[in-house]
Amino acid sequence: MSGTEDLLVEAEPLAAEIGGADPPTLLDVRWRLTGPPGRDDYAVGHLPGAVFVDLDTALCGPPGPAGRHPLPDPAALQAALRAAGVRAGHPVVVYDGGDGMSAARAWWTLRWAGHRPVRLLSGGFPAWIAAGLPTSTDEESPRPGDVIVAPGALPVLDAAAAARLAAADGVLLDVRAAPRYRGEHEPVDPVAGHIPGAVNLPAPEYVAAGRFPAAEALRDRFAAAGVTDAVPVGAYCGSGVTAAQAVLALHLAGRTDVALYVGSWSNWVADPGRPVATGPAPDA
Repeated sequence: MSGTEDLLVEAEPLAAEIGGADPPTLLDVRWRLTGPPGRDDYAVGHLPGAVFVDLDTALCGPPGPAGRHPLPDPAALQAALRAAGVRAGHPVVVYDGGDGMSAARAWWTLRWAGHRPVRLLSGGFPAWIAAGLPTSTDEESPRPGDVIVAPGALPVLDAAAAARLAAADGVLLDVRAAPRYRGEHEPVDPVAGHIPGAVNLPAPEYVAAGRFPAAEALRDRFAAAGVTDAVPVGAYCGSGVTAAQAVLALHLAGRTDVALYVGSWSNWVADPGRPVATGPAPDA
């Protein structure tokens, strides 16, 4: 693994950027799987100048057989990003409620859409508050942006490609909690278990409270799961949100070629003909 990028920003340096002559575009993407809506949090207080962007309706397509958080329609995504003030080539910073999951999916979506200068606020909104920085309750109305969505800038997997990767070609990481992987508990989707051949690496093993360890520690942890320079790697979770965070972690570790199975488990089990493994071993 080699190479890394400027993917994260801490609260105080970001505050200095916001106070500069040409501040980055701030996107508040706070979200919870079971609600309440992130917009409620935004109304209570947000970073000054930040615009709320809804993960479910703006950054993803409608739920269905393609998954609970499928890829967005490029035209719809472009319209949503322009409405939020995203400009071509202009830096964007995304943040969430602190776990880093929805912010990572926003980061991934913008990068997939061809917008490269995007960073994640490390620690999210709680880190901003902990630093004693000001907040706003204003409903921002930004000048419309001119970003052009060019999908495909980051690699993706469909079900067939995920199966091939897990079977022989490389490493497919399942980053859900171990009981879900083993098939003991499934709180969201209708079938429990994992894709045969997938390796379980629960998200808390490489990220905590929206903060990532140093690149070397990340490389060591992923290497222990079989991720080395010699093999292709992909990641999935329940619906492609937590797995986007794994992709970000792997970028920080120097692997910028990681593919996201966007549909993830919610897409895999939509077809009852696809095999399901249970137990602690990849092929159990």
